[in-house]
Amino acid sequence: MNDSSTALRFSIKHMVCPRCIQTVDRLARESGLEPASVVLGELTLAKPGTEAAMAVFREKLEAAGFAFTESESARLIQKVKTYIIERIHYGKGTQVLNLSEELAQHTACEYSRLSKLFSLTESMTIERYAALQRVEKVKEMLSYGEQSISEIALDLDYSSPAHLSADFKKITGMTPSAFRQLGVRGRRGLDEISDS
Repeated sequence: MNDSSTALRFSIKHMVCPRCIQTVDRLARESGLEPASVVLGELTLAKPGTEAAMAVFREKLEAAGFAFTESESARLIQKVKTYIIERIHYGKGTQVLNLSEELAQHTACEYSRLSKLFSLTESMTIERYAALQRVEKVKEMLSYGEQSISEIALDLDYSSPAHLSADFKKITGMTPSAFRQLGVRGRRGLDEISDS
């Protein structure tokens, strides 16, 4: 973590949903800190916290399953993951550009550097991570049972229902129809998505 007397913005791992945002905000306030904004993956304080308040906050964060992102490289990786999660699960992002262009703009970093760093750190490509997140979103939509596979494919920008089905089977080992019969038992938390 950066020195709390000079840095007011912190990247936080495992903050992947609106409930996480509320929890981090609450924990910061309980620790005597004053959040200016809390968004997925990031906390900005209105003013520096004391060393004691920051220590209490770090302890509370860790107890709740969150962690500060320490290095610049780790912060970039966290920004990439957060952007992909927001884009796929919460419909944020431009989706006018391709993902590599969007990530380069969002992080102010060349995509080739992001791609290499992500692959080295996460043992998978950015594209693979995005595919895993997209399949997790398909699982969520299938478990609701409100949309057909064709409608889900359209909502998630798959080129066709067959493309969705092929990606889904490649990643999960089962067809979307077979998964739908399982219900929510086959889903993972967004921060648990990995290539294993």
